Amino acid sequence: MLDIHYFREHFEEVKQRLATKHFACDCEVVRQLDQQRLSSRKTFEAARAQQQAESKKMGTVDKTAAELQTILQKLKTLSKEAKTLEMTHKADENAFQEAWLTVPNLPDPSVSTGKTSQENQERKQWHPENEDFSRSCPHYELPGFENGIDFNRGTKVMGAGFPFYVGPVARLVRALIAFFLEKARDHGYTELLPPLLVNTASATATGQLPDKEGQMYVARKTVIDDKNQPSKLIDEGYLIPTAEVSVTNFFRDEILSEEDLPKKYCAYSPCFRREAGSWGKDVRGLNRLHQFDKVELVQWVHPEAGRDTLPSLVKEVENLLQALELPYRVMEICTGDLGFPHAKQYDLEVWAAGQQRWLEVSSCSWFTDFQARRANIRFREKNGSLRFVHTLNGSGLAIPRVLAAMLENNHCGNGRIRIPAVLEYWLPKEEIIDLQKNG
Repeated sequence: MLDIHYFREHFEEVKQRLATKHFACDCEVVRQLDQQRLSSRKTFEAARAQQQAESKKMGTVDKTAAELQTILQKLKTLSKEAKTLEMTHKADENAFQEAWLTVPNLPDPSVSTGKTSQENQERKQWHPENEDFSRSCPHYELPGFENGIDFNRGTKVMGAGFPFYVGPVARLVRALIAFFLEKARDHGYTELLPPLLVNTASATATGQLPDKEGQMYVARKTVIDDKNQPSKLIDEGYLIPTAEVSVTNFFRDEILSEEDLPKKYCAYSPCFRREAGSWGKDVRGLNRLHQFDKVELVQWVHPEAGRDTLPSLVKEVENLLQALELPYRVMEICTGDLGFPHAKQYDLEVWAAGQQRWLEVSSCSWFTDFQARRANIRFREKNGSLRFVHTLNGSGLAIPRVLAAMLENNHCGNGRIRIPAVLEYWLPKEEIIDLQKNG
């Protein structure tokens, strides 16, 4: 969340900058609710102070004095009024907090203003030497594709968007995950194996709630009544859309020391996204799945280091794509395409030669202290004062579209796919995988 003091003191600036992100957030209403809760708190605290003053006065009065009953009656009235005012203040506070959670992060001033993804700006392209796409075709049309990636049986087991990876393709996916994790270790990241379910507080801390509630799968445990109907919610969890949610919350409600920064953790996890409203060519084959695998890179850094850390995070992801010999480009995201908690974001997209299109495989983002405020992650400076950290994360990398690009760009003909040399350690006997041979 934003710094409430900054919101109050720079309201017009905040309002204008947030308007460029095009989220359904009414800053005027939020300000009104803030003023209302401050006013009701002041009224309640004044009533409570008066009640306490009368209580002290009663202690000085002789218990046989005639005025004692008058004071007792006044205390009873003040107590009733204070309780009513307290309930009013709690309602005002809850209304404000609910509205406050709908306020997105401010875009960094360096982010270009735009309305849609069409206004994102390309910052870099990279192509390997001697690239040859002469035998390329869309990955879902490769000979033997269904042998290595079985969508039909995945649909039978769960539904569309939940494929099985089979035989050599399953081994290739495992090799990619291992490669990404080892490279992360080389860059100083500590590996985590995170929970795949998170609670409401965790999803709220990273900004998934209330922004993306409709895109997440929810697991609920309820009490069933005698009519076999759910009557009471006991527990609720969200399947993670990215390991960012679990990993960022690793330090929730903790105080780090300045000497410990930066903290760098990575995690592999399956990711689950409903992707409601997706259709057409964007969802064919591996382009958009409801369950997919990804390695996530997360950092907690000193506030003064946040801005400079983002380019280095992008470079780490670029190194992965170059090692895999995949053509890619780096896109700087404009304000209108910027995520809810994001202050600045770069997307990395690989070239899928068969489809003749770019596919996003990583988002590298800087959140300033927005997530840290929601998660209450602070650090103690050498002088003893407490400050919120800055958080960053990046996909390093998402498997399905990397796999799609590899299948399309490295097709040698007849469903045979060349494996990059960098994966030799994990696939020592498979310079080529043949999709037409299952097993």
